[in-house]
Amino acid sequence: MARFIFITGGVVSSLGKGLMAASLAALLQARGYRVRIRKFDPYLNVDPGTMSPYQHGEVYVTDDGAETDLDLGHYERFTGVAARQSDNVTSGRIYQQIIQRERRGDYLGATVQVIPHVTDAIKAFAKDQTDDLDFVLCEIGGTVGDIESLPFIEAIRQLKNEVGRGNAISVHVTLVPYIAAAGELKTKPTQHSVRELAALGVQPDVLVCRCEQPLPPSERAKIALFCNVPETAVIPALDAKSIYAVPLQYHGEGLDTEVLRAFGITPSSAPDLSRWTEIVDRLTNPEGEVTVGVVGKYVGLQDAYKSLNEALVHGGIANRVKVNVRWIDAEIFENDDAEIAAQLEPCDAILVPGAFGERGAEGKIASVRFAREREIPYFGICFGMQMACVEGARDLAGISQASSTEFGPTTEPVVGLITEWMGRDGLQKREAEGDLGGTMRLGAYEAKLAGNSVVASIYGDTTIHERHRHRYEVNTGYKDALEKGGLVFSGMSPDGTLPEIVERPDHPWFVGVQFHPELKSKPFDPHPLFASFIGAAVKQSRLV
Repeated sequence: MARFIFITGGVVSSLGKGLMAASLAALLQARGYRVRIRKFDPYLNVDPGTMSPYQHGEVYVTDDGAETDLDLGHYERFTGVAARQSDNVTSGRIYQQIIQRERRGDYLGATVQVIPHVTDAIKAFAKDQTDDLDFVLCEIGGTVGDIESLPFIEAIRQLKNEVGRGNAISVHVTLVPYIAAAGELKTKPTQHSVRELAALGVQPDVLVCRCEQPLPPSERAKIALFCNVPETAVIPALDAKSIYAVPLQYHGEGLDTEVLRAFGITPSSAPDLSRWTEIVDRLTNPEGEVTVGVVGKYVGLQDAYKSLNEALVHGGIANRVKVNVRWIDAEIFENDDAEIAAQLEPCDAILVPGAFGERGAEGKIASVRFAREREIPYFGICFGMQMACVEGARDLAGISQASSTEFGPTTEPVVGLITEWMGRDGLQKREAEGDLGGTMRLGAYEAKLAGNSVVASIYGDTTIHERHRHRYEVNTGYKDALEKGGLVFSGMSPDGTLPEIVERPDHPWFVGVQFHPELKSKPFDPHPLFASFIGAAVKQSRLV
């Protein structure tokens, strides 16, 4: 039977519970255990798919088409275990399922209540598909004391009793603030947070204490005394230079050892951390650096492009260079050629990421034009591929009115809403006026690559599977015109109806993809497109 590790947070949000969970899972993996991480989100949205990136950061998409919390990206990047629909649940989804059952009469007329119905649903989610695992890590979103998270805390209290004390533990991530005026670290917030959690019936077994200064032995002992845990179970967590140094840092503080001890397990040998040592070495000792200009719509909040930023780092790891990302708001480029040159000339490569809506589109098209004409490596992802096709149609194919139907009615719909296509499960349909969360092309789809294409040489294969999240597609009716302008359709869906990849073979590096390759990149297994893109940026940097 799988053992459960419940992870909660206290005092304030943004303490890094997700990163801690991912690091702990990686350390357990390094000891030979099979792990999976799950996220409980207390908000009432069914999923984050229709939430603004400024509200929630990026939406992480799984192979099976789930739109999930960005923490699942951390989980995958640190463990390599592919996330799935069953690894993320929200209060909204729980309540939606319960109300649907009540309407069908599944509860046989019983009064439907938070206890037992909501808590039972949460427990069922936690235990689902866990038979082949050694450890299931369950992260509870929010902060202890939030009214929204109370059903989840109650559910893990019940579950700890049901599976037995030796099969479930609680790890609480808290804050030990440094008061500069007093020159001291203060433990009182941690004490209050643990007391709040214990009052709800959950006694932490391990405390992870975020702090800006090293935690003195005296303060560690004080926390242990007042929070009812062994001193060795008080784990300091200082800021790291890179998130990929965090597993090594936590191991150095004894986190994985203490978690196993809480289960009554004596480690038989040291974990194999060679992959993390190599990653940190490559990050710490680069052999050069490059600058990538990311021309986006949500650059004011980098969490909106979390997986993209990490994939660029992974490309740097593959090439042993430091990647400096220059975040550029696409709107500043509209009708201002001087600003385009000023912002993009210092860049060794240009990337236009995914987005929705018309705002900033003309600035992105201008960025494509600049990269093409100056022969600077260009990578267009999702919307970035669509804008590359619009630019190619306008400037090289003579279709001056080329546009996307996403921006409104157009006489030249180079990009449009495709209503039918053959998907994994047969014919797929979408309606223009359907719910936004239900009209997306989501999850992993197969693509066939032309054997003599640039991308086939990058992948080393002609069949790939990549994750999608979009409503609009490039219109194949313009394929011949675009190819005459030098933009080759080098990747297509198996039935040949949906363009997946375009490229310019006569350019140093110019690739547009309809999918999101950043979602599958990992520090120990960089995505081949990002590794190749950064390699091209390295070559470009040496030409300047």
